[in-house]
Amino acid sequence: MIQELTSAINGLKPEEQLKYLSEKFAGRIAFSTSFGQEDQVITDLILRNDIPIEVFTLDTGRMFPETYKVWARTNETYKKNIKAYFPDFNSTEKLLNEKGPFSFYDSIDNRKECCRIRKVEPLARALKNIDLWITGLRAEQSITRTDLQFFEHDENHNTIKFNPLKDWTLQQVLEYINKNNVPYNSLHDKGFLSIGCEPCTRAVKEGEDIRAGRWWWEDPEKKECGLHVK
Repeated sequence: MIQELTSAINGLKPEEQLKYLSEKFAGRIAFSTSFGQEDQVITDLILRNDIPIEVFTLDTGRMFPETYKVWARTNETYKKNIKAYFPDFNSTEKLLNEKGPFSFYDSIDNRKECCRIRKVEPLARALKNIDLWITGLRAEQSITRTDLQFFEHDENHNTIKFNPLKDWTLQQVLEYINKNNVPYNSLHDKGFLSIGCEPCTRAVKEGEDIRAGRWWWEDPEKKECGLHVK
């Protein structure tokens, strides 16, 4: 299947790729956005061209105010409502009552527990009936993504994952946003290249890796939240 899909989209423009896949996986295709620059490019490609692909986000409850603002601007710009998935309130209450609001700073296990509750489990619900999951991953984002492929089998969710921006550079992303007047998170103008939850994200310093601001206290080779772990 993956080889067939790779051949089918070869030579097509990104919006043509998305349109083809929306027809092949009608009703069983979705795109997950965190409202970062890459995700806003894909959202624009889908919504501007009225391609029938569900766009959803995982609201962890710990996002920046600026992220909620770009979410609202995106809804207003495209006259669409991006679907939200939230963490299970029982699990979230238990975590906070037992370990407090900043347990993720204490150990990697604690951080992964928080990510599992706030992101991984909601994603599993979002992808329950989805056969093709679209993401905004790029190969140059971090050392954990250098071997990224256009299509990959995601065993965790028994779905195929499509990474349309795999070979895009950050400059290409920025050029697309500027050319098409795409709403974007104002934190990007303040050195935040990769934006996640507020307590776990800082601005990137000059010369640092694109994702250096995410979980900056951890080993770079282990800095994934669990959504894209192979």
